[in-house]
Amino acid sequence: MLKRRRPYLKVFAILAAVIIVLTSLIYIDFLLRHVFYKLAEIKAIQVATEAMQNSILQEAANENLQYQDLVIIHKDEQGRVAMMQANTLKVNRIAASTIMAVQKNFEELRWKSFSIPLGEIFGIPLLARFGPGIRYSIMPAGTVHFNINDRFEAAGINQTRHTIYLKLDTNVRIVVPSKAGEVVVSTQVPLTESIIVGNIPNTFVTMSGGIFGSSSIKQ
Repeated sequence: MLKRRRPYLKVFAILAAVIIVLTSLIYIDFLLRHVFYKLAEIKAIQVATEAMQNSILQEAANENLQYQDLVIIHKDEQGRVAMMQANTLKVNRIAASTIMAVQKNFEELRWKSFSIPLGEIFGIPLLARFGPGIRYSIMPAGTVHFNINDRFEAAGINQTRHTIYLKLDTNVRIVVPSKAGEVVVSTQVPLTESIIVGNIPNTFVTMSGGIFGSSSIKQ
């Protein structure tokens, strides 16, 4: 009787071993896909952020942007700052041209293929550059929104630094083998700044969002 049962025990043991191995492989595959997607997500954010920042800086350079192009300062008879006014038409024009440049750069990314070495997925620095590259793609996934804000800060005795920032937000789609998802990409770059000599009315310094934020220059 014992001899007849042994083949069944062997078959059961083999089946159990096969199930354990397959389960382990599926679990490892799941973990590797998850790790790879996270790595691709980080790199995609880096690439998209760099493209956005380069677009902002390039448009600012093309416009030869100066502080006085964006802010109109009115002074009283004693030469003191009486009012600061945002040049909304100029700002919106720059923002619109920057968004077009960003969209163009993102369209170029759509046709590029990126890869991560297989060794990097294991998180071991010595293996980071080894193994075949697993490819992924980056695609635009929505409109680019902009927001203009500014900040006042002390720059010395009776001096105030006024910095104007352009912030861009958008979504990009990341496509990896057997998985895809979207991530929000956001960046803020200073457009221009100026050192203002003399007292500035607290109305502007303490204004929430600065003179640009209060004008709701955003989209």
